[in-house]
Amino acid sequence: MSQADTGAEAPGQGGTAPLSAIELRVNGQVQRLAVDPRTSLLDALREHLRLSGTKKGCDHGQCGACTVLINDRRVNSCLTLAVMHEGDEVVTIEGLGEPGDLHPLQRAFVECDGFQCGYCTPGQICSAVGMLAEVEAGWPSHATAEVASPRIALTDEEIRERMSGNICRCAAYPNIVAAIRGIAQGGPV
Repeated sequence: MSQADTGAEAPGQGGTAPLSAIELRVNGQVQRLAVDPRTSLLDALREHLRLSGTKKGCDHGQCGACTVLINDRRVNSCLTLAVMHEGDEVVTIEGLGEPGDLHPLQRAFVECDGFQCGYCTPGQICSAVGMLAEVEAGWPSHATAEVASPRIALTDEEIRERMSGNICRCAAYPNIVAAIRGIAQGGPV
């Protein structure tokens, strides 16, 4: 079917693009959407699915406030198009835990006061979940001292390096590192 058949004009020619039907699995539920093919995953989550936990910070992939997990990997949702994730498993902060049954990292952030204004917190927590999975899989970072070691030592330096894509404008970094370190070491939560 051509653009003339759909009645839509090509982008940049004063019209709108035809909508794309996609199916995502978000927080364990299948979601069917019709979106402009230029819609970022962030905007699909916030505007189409009303999942406002994922934050729009810089909208340029520089702050990490929009971090979600896609197929268990952390991704800045502002930098990827929704149509690219047909059939993928997307987990947002809303999918990690519930009131009364928080995810261990959510509890750790509360107990360690790992947030101040809270705007970056959903992205920080999603990124930390993904980061801990990367460590468990043995993926080294720039700060990993022994890349051939079967177990990566999750030092404060290692945590800071791995979380460097997530900015906290309130500077709660020491408490964020403490929360992640506590979970990594099987600490109290």
